[in-house]
Amino acid sequence: MKITLEFLPTLVFTIVMICWFAFGGIFIFRRKPEASPDQKRDRGSIIGVALQGLSYGIVWGVRREAFTPIVSGSKAVELASGTVAVLAAIGSVMLIMSAVKTLGKEWSVTARVVEGHKLATSGPYAYVRHPIYTGMLGMLLATGLAIGHWLAVLAALLVFTIGTLIRVRSEEKLLQEAFGQEFHNYSQRVAAIVPGLF
Repeated sequence: MKITLEFLPTLVFTIVMICWFAFGGIFIFRRKPEASPDQKRDRGSIIGVALQGLSYGIVWGVRREAFTPIVSGSKAVELASGTVAVLAAIGSVMLIMSAVKTLGKEWSVTARVVEGHKLATSGPYAYVRHPIYTGMLGMLLATGLAIGHWLAVLAALLVFTIGTLIRVRSEEKLLQEAFGQEFHNYSQRVAAIVPGLF
C-alpha cells in the first residue's frame, strides 16, 4: 500500500494557524489583574521586542509555495518536520498560557519590576526562566516549518536569538537588583530558554 502525504502541509498549516489565534487570544483575552505601579522599568528591552517582531516578519514574509513541504523528496523528513511543527505550536501555546497565568500582574511586554513583585519559580518557571520566550521560539519554529523558506527560517532564528538575548539581559538585570542572591541561585539551577542549551 502506497502512503501519500499530500494533505500534510495543509493540515500542518491549519493547526499552526489555529495555534496562532490561541497565542494571540492568551494576551488579548486574559483576565487583567489589578494594575501595580512600576517599581523599576528597563526600556532597553524594547529593542529586543522589535527584533523578535522582525524575526516573525522574516518567517511570514519569505515563504515557500503554499501548502508544500519545507523539504521535498523524502516522506520521512516531510512527516518529521510536520510533526515537529504541530507539536511545537501546540506545546508553545500551552507553555505560554501556563506562564502568563503564573505571572499574573507581573507580566509585561517590556522589562519591569512591580511593587510587591515575587520571583516566579513555579509552574513552567521551574524548568526555564523565560518560558514565554521559549513558547515564542516554538511558534517561530512551527511557523517556519509550516510556511517558511528554510533560509528565512535560519535568518529568523538568528534575529530572534539576538532579540531574546537583549530582553533576557534587560529583565535579568532588574531581577538581580530586586532579588539578589535568590535570583542568582535560581539562575544557576534553571536554564534561561531551552533546558540543556541556554
